[in-house]
Amino acid sequence: MVVQQRQDRRPLVWTAAVAALWAASLGAIWAWATWRAAPQLPQLSDELDSVRGELRQWHRQAESLKQREATLERSDQISRNANLQMQNALAAREQEIASLRANVAFYERLVGATSQPKGLNVYSAAFTPETGGTWRYQMVLTQSLNRGAVSNGKLQFVLEGVRHGKLATIGWDELHQRAAAPPQNYSFRYFQQVDGSVMLPAGFTPQRVRVSLHGDSGTVEQTLGWKRTNVTGET
Repeated sequence: MVVQQRQDRRPLVWTAAVAALWAASLGAIWAWATWRAAPQLPQLSDELDSVRGELRQWHRQAESLKQREATLERSDQISRNANLQMQNALAAREQEIASLRANVAFYERLVGATSQPKGLNVYSAAFTPETGGTWRYQMVLTQSLNRGAVSNGKLQFVLEGVRHGKLATIGWDELHQRAAAPPQNYSFRYFQQVDGSVMLPAGFTPQRVRVSLHGDSGTVEQTLGWKRTNVTGET
């Protein structure tokens, strides 16, 4: 005879059943909580997808507008540059026209009906102080005797005045502060303005300008009074 001990399996069955019920209750609670928290989750998901699509569309439109704005800015800059160049060109042309009108008016006074024809002549001489101590001279040469003929030659001048209480003459070389300074060329048909810069010595007060013109037809010497102008051209 063999004696065997039998084990009661009912507690294990009850444990498995309780675990299964517990897991099922957790699933039910999760489903119920999800339904309570977001009863319209599918609808909201669809709406979110729709909003994302619209956002992508707006983003593409924004990029297109940005590119269009950059193109318009470049076009506007090109237009402004062209307008500025046109204004500068017009200002230059107006200045040229004004200069031509002044020349015509001067020539009309020079060869007008009441004017006597003259040969090579120094019409005017004026000096303007510059920064650095130099003086800018402007001389107008004219001739109305041989109309159509070209006057060619070289110009030099000296200044007469008082230096340290004594009469003095400052020559062409000293005015240019170098030896054998070359004379200034001129060539014109009716009139020409020649200009340049010279240096007056310290203590010298100019009173007269003696101009020498050496041309094809001979030499002309003419003395004019010292005339000083400021930077605006006023005497």
